[in-house]
Amino acid sequence: QVQLVESGGGLVQAGGSLRIPCTASGRTFSMSWMGWFRQAPGKEREFVAAVSWITGSTDYADSVKGRSAISRDIAKSMVYLQMNNLRPEDTAVYYCAADTKSVPGRDPARWNYWGQGTQVTVSS
Repeated sequence: QVQLVESGGGLVQAGGSLRIPCTASGRTFSMSWMGWFRQAPGKEREFVAAVSWITGSTDYADSVKGRSAISRDIAKSMVYLQMNNLRPEDTAVYYCAADTKSVPGRDPARWNYWGQGTQVTVSS
């Protein structure tokens, strides 16, 4: 089992920046990918970004590409999502996820482990 805990959400003005950390514990050695998803009210959970725990390769949704950066700290078992130039449409609950499959992909149903989520609100 892998446990994930997000922190660092909050209220930010449009155009601002925010960094969300996620701490993993438990069987972290079994992780292959860590990622971020988000869910806005009335919408399905959607992929934001992911990073290979082993190689550091990254993947981004088109909606955040160029404005966001995902990074990992293996020694601390942490992953970070840095978001810049935030927009009101970025408002959502952001979830940290982890998986042990070689390529879990962008479908949230394929990811095994989830944090409790942290609210990010962007005001216009």
